[in-house]
Amino acid sequence: MSFSEQQARLRAFLDADDLYEEALDYVATHGYLTALSICPDLVEEEEWMLELFGQEPEYQDTAEQEEITEALRQLKAQIARQLASDEDFEFPCEFDLGDEPADSDIRAWCIGFMEGVFLREDIWFEDDEEEVSELLLPVMVGSGLFDEQPDFAEIANDEELVASMLVQIPDILTTLFLLLQAPEEKPVLLKPRD
Repeated sequence: MSFSEQQARLRAFLDADDLYEEALDYVATHGYLTALSICPDLVEEEEWMLELFGQEPEYQDTAEQEEITEALRQLKAQIARQLASDEDFEFPCEFDLGDEPADSDIRAWCIGFMEGVFLREDIWFEDDEEEVSELLLPVMVGSGLFDEQPDFAEIANDEELVASMLVQIPDILTTLFLLLQAPEEKPVLLKPRD
């Protein structure tokens, strides 16, 4: 089965109505796995799978469970490869909130991404809290999760500003990846001369 066929089956599974209400759909899952791929702390598969679904899905059989698990692994691996390479990051949606922001794919993607951040929030903000917060702002705005806060409500009411922030997300992901995943520069120790 090709990667695209595998992902089409995963999308059908994640977007089905019979999954637990809190489970992430395909687009939100993509955002979630993107955040996990950027996070400097490795989140074990068992933990991120459980958080993704909210509770164990009712698979038809063991074969379906293995197929879905493998498709999620492959998607996560592809996202990590794209982040680490020079190739363009492939998004599963447009950067447009449309007429119904709550139902838009970009909102779902941003919510999924923030769910991934929340899994290891302390790690994300450990070293460069101010810079990471600034970089995450467009994703936070896109998610709508913070609209109750006055500063976010003000931004959310400015459609042009929100639109300009959303299109920055691909570049932000690259910057976040480099910031959080780049190995620290090791100082060169000079040997004393004999």
